[in-house]
Amino acid sequence: MWALRRASINLRNRGLSSGVTRICCAKPEIARCYLENCNSGIVDSHRDLSSTLVHSTRAYNTSSSSNPYMEVRTFSSEAGAKSSEEQTDDVADAFTELDTPLTAVKEAASADEADESMSEAELSDGESIENELDTLETKTDAGERRSKTRATSAMFKAILASNNLPVGKVLDKWVEAGNEVTRTEASMAMFDLRKRRMFVRALQLSEWLESSKSIEYKENAYASRVDLIAKVRSIFKAEEYISKIPESFRGEIVYRTLLANCIAASNVKKSEELFNKMKSLFPITCFSCNQLLLLYKRVDKKKIADVLSLMERENVKMSHFTYQILIDVKGQSKDITGMEQIVETMKSKEMEPNTKILISLARNYVSAGLKDKAEAVLKEMEGGDIVKNRWACRYLLPIYASLEREDEVERIWKVCESNPRHEECMAGIEAWGHLKRIEDAESAFDKMMKKLQKPSSKHFTALLKIYADHKMLEKGKDLVKRMSESGCSVGPLVWNAVVKLYVGSGEVEKADSILEKAIKGRKGKPLCDSFLAILDGYANKGDVHNAEKIFMKIREAGYTARAKPYKSLLYAYINAKAPAYGFRERLKADNVDADLGALLARVDAFGKKALTKSSQNLLDV
Repeated sequence: MWALRRASINLRNRGLSSGVTRICCAKPEIARCYLENCNSGIVDSHRDLSSTLVHSTRAYNTSSSSNPYMEVRTFSSEAGAKSSEEQTDDVADAFTELDTPLTAVKEAASADEADESMSEAELSDGESIENELDTLETKTDAGERRSKTRATSAMFKAILASNNLPVGKVLDKWVEAGNEVTRTEASMAMFDLRKRRMFVRALQLSEWLESSKSIEYKENAYASRVDLIAKVRSIFKAEEYISKIPESFRGEIVYRTLLANCIAASNVKKSEELFNKMKSLFPITCFSCNQLLLLYKRVDKKKIADVLSLMERENVKMSHFTYQILIDVKGQSKDITGMEQIVETMKSKEMEPNTKILISLARNYVSAGLKDKAEAVLKEMEGGDIVKNRWACRYLLPIYASLEREDEVERIWKVCESNPRHEECMAGIEAWGHLKRIEDAESAFDKMMKKLQKPSSKHFTALLKIYADHKMLEKGKDLVKRMSESGCSVGPLVWNAVVKLYVGSGEVEKADSILEKAIKGRKGKPLCDSFLAILDGYANKGDVHNAEKIFMKIREAGYTARAKPYKSLLYAYINAKAPAYGFRERLKADNVDADLGALLARVDAFGKKALTKSSQNLLDV
């Protein structure tokens, strides 16, 4: 334990944020380390927040913007000086006219952290709210729990074949045809819709089941509705719906569902308000604390220590997922010693690293340039017999590729090549793409297509991202057309790949027009990464007007309290050699804490130059 504390002090001396340096402590030592190892100025501010988490009646500050999370249907093009609709071509039309289910907010909120070693989506797999909500209720009348079935429900098939008719009308006819609505059938249909990210139809199914009284609604069903409303409409509409749920079914799972969606939207203020409300209604759970850790990992790592202190005081036991978040935060800060000490602390609690933790460790070692340690973890995952432990292939392929170990990628792929699973093909596409072996990536894609009866957009997106990364515009266009012809749903992940495809080819305005059309079509919330790609494109051109327009759309989409958009916007002013008046005030107003001093000094110089020139003109007069 003293070794852990010394590591924290050492990291603080290296200049890392105090919030990050404290998380390496074992749970019983969190509060002590929190108070002893931090300078007093930071501790005082953190005590305020910590008190807020414990006493819900206390006021607090947040790092989020005061602007509420805005749903997709509120987007506007007023910020732009010209319309770009006339610039779209057949590819864009095919791309936006498909029936597109709204993608998960979690997916959207996670994919924007492009520089993180492990995505939020992968982290969240360990403790996703959707794992609890993919069925409405799986208990039999006798109270016994049924096992999940892989079979596709007849109800789902009817919905899928409905040619975009309202789900209610489809199911009314389905019932009239003599089909019976059972809890099992409804659960299977809901699972299939969620699995395919068809949240609009899933919400319609949920509404029909309740209005038709086809099944008895219980807490899980209400929680599922809350989740779908938050994804399709907004977290505020979901909160309104909670007030309409019968009090006997308004339990912790309903509120934690809303909390998970608030976290996914990075809405700090709403997340903390809801957490405090839950604390006053229910015992604090590890799930809820982990959700806050995910939020602070993204927006304010200094607050992580406060959550850990709260868990200690409330005697909330850390889970594997808790340690996984802390390990990843340490890895991102390049504090490998602290990361390893967290692993040792976890083992001392008789908790062995699971697969996702090993993946995180390997990726963080790669990011830190510690190739030998990364390969040691990968060998541990192989277990000495990769054929016997074939489950690991899908994880090993992209990490070996990131190590530039082409020989190891070939070795692992040979295990799968003759009869690959679709997850292995996805991993193979990513790995071969990283190694610039495009033909091998295409071969893996073709093998996957032969395996799948009905490929989804995510399968096409895997190869589309490779084309985008290598600026292969024509191949990307052909793939989008192929996707359209296959009847795939297109959502934010596909848009992201297409946007990057055009930006990478220098067609920033085209990328902008495609995203604009997708937004106007109300087809889902674009990823922050999509906006940033276009913003960077305009910034490189020194196009301040359009850069400001995209910046405004980022804010409207709810992606606030992030430094990256401000940094990109500053580069637009720098490349335009134009002063950015009031930029510091903008940062302060949005509570953005970022080290942009060098960039601000560069744009300040343009302002001084303009002022000097103006003064000289006055003297000349």
